[in-house]
Amino acid sequence: MTGCSAGPPFGAMTHRYPSPRYFRRPPATIDVEVPRRLARVRVRTLELRLIGLVLAGTWAVAAAYVLIGYRPGGPIDIAVGLAALLPAAIAMVGVIWPPVARGDRGFTAMIWLAAGCLLVLIPSTADVSGQIGGRGVQTLLPSVEAGYPWVLGLIGTCLFAGFGIARHSLGPSAMRRRRIVRGAVLATALAVGSGLVFAAVAMANELALRDRVASSSRFGPTDLDVDPPSCDGAMGTGASARLTVNLDATVDGRSIGSVDIAGDRSATDVRWLAYVASTRELGLRGAATIGDDNWIREPSVAWKRATPSQVGDDALDLTAFRIALSPDSRAAAQTGGLSIIEGARARQCRIAIDGPTFLAAFPQAAWLVGAADLAHWRGQLDYWVFVDGEIGRIQGSVNGDAADIETGALQATVRVDLAATDRDTAIVISPPGP
Repeated sequence: MTGCSAGPPFGAMTHRYPSPRYFRRPPATIDVEVPRRLARVRVRTLELRLIGLVLAGTWAVAAAYVLIGYRPGGPIDIAVGLAALLPAAIAMVGVIWPPVARGDRGFTAMIWLAAGCLLVLIPSTADVSGQIGGRGVQTLLPSVEAGYPWVLGLIGTCLFAGFGIARHSLGPSAMRRRRIVRGAVLATALAVGSGLVFAAVAMANELALRDRVASSSRFGPTDLDVDPPSCDGAMGTGASARLTVNLDATVDGRSIGSVDIAGDRSATDVRWLAYVASTRELGLRGAATIGDDNWIREPSVAWKRATPSQVGDDALDLTAFRIALSPDSRAAAQTGGLSIIEGARARQCRIAIDGPTFLAAFPQAAWLVGAADLAHWRGQLDYWVFVDGEIGRIQGSVNGDAADIETGALQATVRVDLAATDRDTAIVISPPGP
């Protein structure tokens, strides 16, 4: 046919227009986006380095406690402290090479990883400082219950550093999966290596100390050649002491609360603060007696002046010894043998106790059981008398009918654990603040 132009044959190459994606972003927008992305990376790098510094500082503080305060007399005490610096060094690697992630979710994950490490390390570091400062047990290898926060903190720190090393070695443009795999492998190696080094050094030091007598103990003399008094013999309490009391109660096997008390006593002057957490109340309580002056503290109320009747019998260990461990009560005491408590030699003794005596010896138990009648409650009380003839620890429990505590309940139990440490040392009791 003439006059008509035939189109291209079917299947022939036709002109292709650029894909719409080509026009997605004009060149000017691309030029602006690159500096913004670089600035965002710099900010994230700075933030990760700052949190990495805090993480490294926390590990360094824990290591400093060990390096300076841990001196049980072993041949490699200093080596134990140096080994404790390894996690701090690993955290510093994360500061030098921070694990910067391109995506928002990856960056947030790194922040939460470091924050989680801090949440478990800070209270664990406080526990180590208290143990070393209180001249507690010489071992630094904790039980499973006390050691898992350190393990979690070490694993998190090694992951933080491992991802940073992986990013530095592979480059920021490497595939995410490759960086994650390499970072996890490096973190595993760092965690296992540093953990084994510290455990080996600490264990070697402790094995060298197993046959030595502890140089001192917060519970009393460490002389193993002297026997403590007999369970019904002459004994007493220290002229002063640092006191802790832990009370807890259960109803039908279910916890209904606890009371944690910490305080000091010098002669008859005493001051303590209690944290009460129970189904009845939540808050701080306290009492102080200095000479003829008395103070009390109640939940949500600051310290205030009080009368002796409002304070009650607040002497803690003196009260327990006078009421529960009188000579008549100890006349039929059962001997549990000799034991070593944090290096101090003590004789364990046991007596039977009834509910009213228990409540009078530990009046703070009323915050757990209220006005319940404990007349038919029965239990036992263990006490430890040390070489110096003084009571340093009391543990025990009573149980009975729980109807007065909770409607429909069958049986309730109240337990106590009192420790009197640093006895006969110079302790000054200061009055509570306004």
